[in-house]
Amino acid sequence: MILELQNAILEMIAKGEPLAATIEQLCLRVEAAVPGITASVLTFDGSRLHTLAAPSLPPDYSAAVDNLEAGPLAGSCGAAAYFGEAVVVIDIETDPRWQDFKSLVLPLGFKACWSSPIKSGERVIGTFAFYYRDHRGPKAVERDLVEACVHLCTIAIDREERVMERQRLTYSDAMTGLSNRAHFNQLLAEELPRSRRAWGILLVDIDNLKLVNDTFGHAAGDALIQVVADRISATAGAKNTFRLGGDEFAVIVSDDNLDLSARASAILKALSSPSTCDGHVVFPAATIGGALAETETNPDQTHADVALYHAKEHNRGRYVQHYPGLGTALTRRFRAVRDVGVALEDDRIDAHYQPILRLDTREIVGFEALCRMTTPSGEIIAAAHFHEATKDAHIAAELTQRMLVRVARDIRSWLARGLPLQHVGINLSAADFRGGNLQDRLCRIFGEAEVPLKHIILEVTESVYLGQRDYVIADEIKALRSKGLRVALDDFGTGYASLTHLLTVPVDIIKIDKSFIDRMVPGDAGTFIVEGLIGIAHKLGIRVVAEGIETEPQAAQLSQLGCKLGQGYLFSKAVDRTVAAAIFEQHGQRLNQDKTRAGAL
Repeated sequence: MILELQNAILEMIAKGEPLAATIEQLCLRVEAAVPGITASVLTFDGSRLHTLAAPSLPPDYSAAVDNLEAGPLAGSCGAAAYFGEAVVVIDIETDPRWQDFKSLVLPLGFKACWSSPIKSGERVIGTFAFYYRDHRGPKAVERDLVEACVHLCTIAIDREERVMERQRLTYSDAMTGLSNRAHFNQLLAEELPRSRRAWGILLVDIDNLKLVNDTFGHAAGDALIQVVADRISATAGAKNTFRLGGDEFAVIVSDDNLDLSARASAILKALSSPSTCDGHVVFPAATIGGALAETETNPDQTHADVALYHAKEHNRGRYVQHYPGLGTALTRRFRAVRDVGVALEDDRIDAHYQPILRLDTREIVGFEALCRMTTPSGEIIAAAHFHEATKDAHIAAELTQRMLVRVARDIRSWLARGLPLQHVGINLSAADFRGGNLQDRLCRIFGEAEVPLKHIILEVTESVYLGQRDYVIADEIKALRSKGLRVALDDFGTGYASLTHLLTVPVDIIKIDKSFIDRMVPGDAGTFIVEGLIGIAHKLGIRVVAEGIETEPQAAQLSQLGCKLGQGYLFSKAVDRTVAAAIFEQHGQRLNQDKTRAGAL
């Protein structure tokens, strides 16, 4: 009988059947095997007991003993959990351990109760009880049966605790204890769509986390995250609050009051009080975006994300709720930022290389590194298709970091193979200069790759270099040039530059924009402009590269005007590192010992 019981219950445990159903089946099988007894199993959380299975006891009784605090006078089960030992009560009516509970059980016809602790190691995790309808204790055969049952309960409860702990780790944020992004996504995908209740989302972004990290250290930043988590969960409820990662939290609002603005105002007010974070006084601040779920649909968090993005751009420190038509351009930028962010996480951002050649010999002297994104379907798209994302400072910095690391690795590989590489151009954005550590990043990344800085050309557009109306970028470029890096003014002629800037800005190369090359036809003023630029640049000692060359007549005319270098689809589109190395091995310019061949940069 015991063997059959064990096999049946162990099979249910192995199949992952619900704990309550498994233990209920255990109780029913035991009751069928031992006529005249009623079985129950309670779990124990260290202080209180909770009904797990009591299929033959009235629900009212099970509810009455649920959440019972263990103690020496808390009935048979409460005392067994308290002492960690079996408790046999032969007469419930007269036993002092039942004095506060006998009125519940005597009307049911029970006169005696035997309870045994369920233990995991030395820890009590529950109780297993037999109720008798006459005054008696356990028989020998019952002791053997209960011993087996207690062991089965230990296995089942232990397994349930491990499953719950794995689930807790999977769906909980380690720092704050709140539910994490995985749980948030699960609710959006599974539970909320099945609910017929209206609901909405608030996304909360900490405004000053980076400043706190940079000023006081990451310990203070971590403390700030915890403060914000505590205050949001206290306002919105812990079960409704999620930490999505970094400085971002989410709140799901699904109660009768769907006034997101009021809820957001309450959160902002709760956050506004100063707090001590790792010994430093910090004033928490946040920006919030929100959106209501559309009727009978399951929107993702996009609308709330767009609202948050809009708030960070125009109403930092306040709340913005999404509404139809909220900034089409902003929405487009947000989607680009989101797509590029996911691509960075999935390692789908990489460097491709477009050759720069001598126009007379068609020898390759170097490359321009261009950012490419591979879509989930495998399509490779150019940066022009996700340019909006670079207006986000964080994304721009991440893209540059990825490109610098990849380019440094590729240059190191090519130099190790003995390829006569002269230079690779890398595009930089205004955000790269304003990050404050560009020089250190460049020196560290290329230094670790053992790539001399003479092989690097920094390409900066006129709008970045000359459109900021301050000296931050110009001063940074001067510092970089002093380290041996060269600077190219990209897309020359399309931005803020005039010829007088060539007298004052520290650049080594100008790259004439494709729009001028396209106009190089007889009688067009574009030809005269290009000719003038080439002549002035040569006299100033500035190299010239013509961009966007697509036809042989363009290449020939540029050569006649004195332009020695060019790039464009006539020669090659941007290619991956493997193809770049192959064509460079075949067509790379081999310099003489004194490195004086015309066209070398």
